[in-house]
Amino acid sequence: MARIVAIVSGGLDSVVLAHHLVDQGNDLLMLSIDYGQRHRKEHEFARRTADRLNADYEVVDLRNIATMLPGYSLTDSKVDVPDQHYTAPGSVNVVPNRNVILLSVAFGRAAAEKADKVAIGTVAGDDATAPDCSRAFIDAFNTMERVATAGYAPEGLEVVAPFIDMPKHEVINVGERLGVPWQETWSCFNNYESQCGLCAACQDRRLAFQKSDVSDPTQYRSA
Repeated sequence: MARIVAIVSGGLDSVVLAHHLVDQGNDLLMLSIDYGQRHRKEHEFARRTADRLNADYEVVDLRNIATMLPGYSLTDSKVDVPDQHYTAPGSVNVVPNRNVILLSVAFGRAAAEKADKVAIGTVAGDDATAPDCSRAFIDAFNTMERVATAGYAPEGLEVVAPFIDMPKHEVINVGERLGVPWQETWSCFNNYESQCGLCAACQDRRLAFQKSDVSDPTQYRSA
């Protein structure tokens, strides 16, 4: 049984990741990282996932970082979340360097925990708008950490991204086989009572369900 520290936001991909890791027989510590994001409601769904899987769960409070990251819809209340799908770099929904921050925290926790791996739910296509979701980034990050934690982290500790070559609709099919309750996942960049159905994250979610073999049970604000 491997001890894995997984970044689980409560979003669709990360919740499937948590189910997948537990199904593989791993001992899981789930980290939700509060970096002051507009949609921190997602953490409610991460906690429910931890309860469902009987996994350890911690929320890391980095809320003050948001004040250092103005100009992005997720961290700046003055920037609206656009009802628009982005397929190229330049989206206001992307917080540059975010995964560097999140993975650095998770890796440090894993080193202290003497864990075997750090896991993130990046899926194929994420790197079209967010370069720190690419395989090149994961490889470079692991190279950096081998230097940064030499002699302190357990040998073999590294970041893994099991879904990095898998498009979101295939991740949904994996989750369906694992019995993921889709109503217990949150994708929306807004913080409404229900998911808006219009933002880039909601559009990605809706399209992925359409491409999968699974019907979408999500109740959206906009049909």
